Amino acid sequence: MNRTPLFPATAGVRPEALSGTGIRATPGSGAGPVPVPVPAAVRFRAACPDCRGRFELTASALRLAIGASRRTTFYTFTCPECGASVRKPAGERIIELLTGGGVRTLRLHTAR
Repeated sequence: MNRTPLFPATAGVRPEALSGTGIRATPGSGAGPVPVPVPAAVRFRAACPDCRGRFELTASALRLAIGASRRTTFYTFTCPECGASVRKPAGERIIELLTGGGVRTLRLHTAR
């Protein structure tokens, strides 16, 4: 097992006290997952098929749905220019970019 610390060792300073990391420890938590900070300035280029507008959207303006097939894996947003609801397919690369940029993700489950 690799025991390399996530943060540089600083004498007498706990990792959660290091400034500039954007990561804070949850009180009472053990060795749980560490959240990955996402820059607030992340923006995604998009286009509306209805009005043909091109614009940039923040992560909060997009939603990603991951289903069991290509047909049920997509992202959605509302066009800021015409107000249309837009749904576009999301392949593997799009999924990586959107999740890495902080877009909220919904996992769709199939009925058994």
